[in-house]
Amino acid sequence: MNRAGYLDTVGMWDATAGAPEQALAAMALAGDVLEGAVLPSFDDIRSVVVLGTGTSATAAELVSAHGAAHASIPIVVGSGYAAPSFVGPHTLAFALSFGGDTEETCAAATAAAERGAHMVIVSGGGELASMATASDLTLFGVPTDLPAARTALGSLAIPVLLTLSRVGIIPDVGPSLGAALSLLQPRRDALLVPGAPAEEVARHIGRTIPLVYGSTGVMAVAARRWKTQINENAKTPAFFAVQPELSHNEVAGWGQHGDVTRQVLSLVTLRHGGEHPQVARRFDLVVEATDEVMANVIPVWAEGDDDLARFFDLALFGDFMSLHMAGREGIDPGPVPALSDVESALRG
Repeated sequence: MNRAGYLDTVGMWDATAGAPEQALAAMALAGDVLEGAVLPSFDDIRSVVVLGTGTSATAAELVSAHGAAHASIPIVVGSGYAAPSFVGPHTLAFALSFGGDTEETCAAATAAAERGAHMVIVSGGGELASMATASDLTLFGVPTDLPAARTALGSLAIPVLLTLSRVGIIPDVGPSLGAALSLLQPRRDALLVPGAPAEEVARHIGRTIPLVYGSTGVMAVAARRWKTQINENAKTPAFFAVQPELSHNEVAGWGQHGDVTRQVLSLVTLRHGGEHPQVARRFDLVVEATDEVMANVIPVWAEGDDDLARFFDLALFGDFMSLHMAGREGIDPGPVPALSDVESALRG
């Protein structure tokens, strides 16, 4: 799939191109697991927590953002070593980890289990899978042949969404997910042709630092996904902010130093057809206010008719865009030595 001949030692391009099929497989596998799963009743659950860091945190934030618009009880993200203080016997707790040994998630999951939470594990192995086996917990597997956790977003998020649907905490998400994932395959094909929009966005960004603006809900999660994929794949700084909040603070910061920022920053706005009219207006006003202090202002419009379709569309777009950013600079997108160094130092 790496038709441009970019450096890619671990197969990040192939894994990214396979994201639609991976997500569809995750949906089918989750359905099979849920057929035999013993889950708590809706009446027994008063809160939900989704534990995870890195890509697992992105998956958790997607679930929480979708739940904010659809769930009947709170869905909270936990990305540290401790489980939130409310976790207890009436909590449905998900622990997400690609490899299963993420120390923060393992520590928080252990604490949640000790407090009597109903645990569900999404993992490719490690300590979390062992916890699931030892305690007969519901376990959703994650493919072990992927080159990096950040290529497993669908496998981490989809089982949580489907479980919440099964328990009745969110409405049936199956039709929406199925429709969203069916759109990803043609979108993937279109993004792989030479000169595709993701490649053009990477070209416009060039060697500037991307600032990604999203909006409340899943678009905020998409903006965070763009930032972290640029960090890890292209090994370059990136930042994100969210409308309408950024209109109340960050936009005030562009009053000075325009001679500097226009040389080093590019603004990417993540847009969609379902925006609140005032959010759309805020985007227009912010673009007007920042146009003179940015190297480029680049709008990217999501395809799809609901929040899940738009999120997965923009996530795939951003993944390919970040790979193009890496390739243009001769950067190998797979290895992340800075992260490995931190983990090694912690273990030492």
